[in-house]
Amino acid sequence: MKAVHFGAGNIGRGFVAEFLHNSGYEVVFCDVMDSVIDQLNASKSYKVIQVGAEGTSETTITNYRAINSKHNEAQVIDEITTADIVTCSVGPNILKFIAPVIAKGVDARPNDATPIAVIACENAIGATDTLAEHIKHPKHTPEHRLDDHHERARYANSAIDRIVPAQDPNAGLDVKLEKFYEWVVDRSPFHDHEPPAIKGVKWVDDLIPYIERKLFTVNTGHAAAAYHGYYHKKTTVYDALQEPMIVDEVRKALAETSTLIVGKHGIETEEQKAYVEKIIKRIGNPHLEDAVERVGRAPLRKLSRKERFIGPAAELAEEGKPFDALLDAAEMAFRFQNVEGDEESAELAKIMAGTSPEQVVEKVCGLTSSDKLFPHVVEVVKRVQADA
Repeated sequence: MKAVHFGAGNIGRGFVAEFLHNSGYEVVFCDVMDSVIDQLNASKSYKVIQVGAEGTSETTITNYRAINSKHNEAQVIDEITTADIVTCSVGPNILKFIAPVIAKGVDARPNDATPIAVIACENAIGATDTLAEHIKHPKHTPEHRLDDHHERARYANSAIDRIVPAQDPNAGLDVKLEKFYEWVVDRSPFHDHEPPAIKGVKWVDDLIPYIERKLFTVNTGHAAAAYHGYYHKKTTVYDALQEPMIVDEVRKALAETSTLIVGKHGIETEEQKAYVEKIIKRIGNPHLEDAVERVGRAPLRKLSRKERFIGPAAELAEEGKPFDALLDAAEMAFRFQNVEGDEESAELAKIMAGTSPEQVVEKVCGLTSSDKLFPHVVEVVKRVQADA
């Protein structure tokens, strides 16, 4: 069995490749970073180190190869024509760049082989759908090849949940991550045959509840702790969560998102409560040493319409339910400006300095005056601008 994986970064090597390796796949990494490709080809193995409150464990990853997809496109196409799975962890904005080579590989596959499973492992809703749209674009797959395209490839959305902190600069290929993981994949594209055999994957018929539960609990909680921590001059998320006032803010925000998740997806109240407790413990893991600047980076994306604060707050506002703590966290995100090494925080500072509060909310949060949340976020922006 063979898997082609695009993106040989920490998620690719540490999370996805570990699952594939443990399931008996040979992993072919494709990346454009010469240094990582050279290191992978020069080493026969690397370690994945899982850290948790109950100690540390290690897995050794072997049986892989690496291809520089920038210089060896033909080789990548060949690998895809004979692979069982294509996965990726490249970042949502890079999907359009890997689509053309995947399209060529899929197109070269025989129709009588088992269709290749394509699964994007990105921190975004419907990332595999997005990748499939790029692949099936007329520029990459001719119209007359779309009728039987499903005989060559199946596209399954997935939700991944694992905290991968900043790595030791001298770690080489080894990756450190938390012990807890969840990888949930939509089973429905494989209705007429077995889904790929990947140990540890949870196959479900409806992915949306899992995606929203994860985004509005893990991502909301992690970012809220980081932004409140940054404002109060804390170094790491762990440090921030030693401060009772910040823990209280995180808990209040997650109580609000829990109201939404329980009401919308029919998840049991007690089950969601236990999930929240597990998440607070996870993001406060002292072994992860996650800097608040790293977790808070890209505030423009994190303040956008479908993201961790504005997304749930907007739905709660329409239902007439409380969203104050989510607004408090969003305010801290608006204050995350000109942070060293983060371009979006510099861009946010520019927008905040030269734009009316109403325009800021429209531009950054994607809200309009017809949204019930709109005037409340305008007040937050006014407050932050006044303090500047």
